[in-house]
Amino acid sequence: MNHEDFMQKAVELSLENMRAWKGGPFWAVIVKNWKIVWQWANHVTSENDPTAHAEVVAIRDACKNLWSFQLDDCVVYTSCEPCPMCLWALYRARPKAVYYANTKKDAAKIWFDDAFIYKEELKRVEERSLPIHQMDKTEAIKVFEEWDQKKDKIEY
Repeated sequence: MNHEDFMQKAVELSLENMRAWKGGPFWAVIVKNWKIVWQWANHVTSENDPTAHAEVVAIRDACKNLWSFQLDDCVVYTSCEPCPMCLWALYRARPKAVYYANTKKDAAKIWFDDAFIYKEELKRVEERSLPIHQMDKTEAIKVFEEWDQKKDKIEY
């Protein structure tokens, strides 16, 4: 199989998922050594989970199956350009590359528009539309300090 074959698989499965009323028209395929190690669809509405985007769930399951918190030597194929949440999850998972078909502009045309999130992220915390408040960090910072000194930590 090649890049086009993996992308075609993602697109075909996104269509099946949408037609089966399991979620939006999105699918992610994760490949290692030119073999599919995991694939998953968007299940936001069928599982009542706003984080059940195709890429996020595929990353979770692939990492579990690979016994790793990273997608070392993996390539991700998605039917659409990743949203902000999925993009950050992909950066955390560290695949070799990500390929996508539809763009975020294409998604916005069918009411999957994340432009406001990109704009919100650029604002100062106190200017965002979602009220986010920092509280006293006296005790919480001690945990960070202990982590910083920990000799047997697994860095990621």
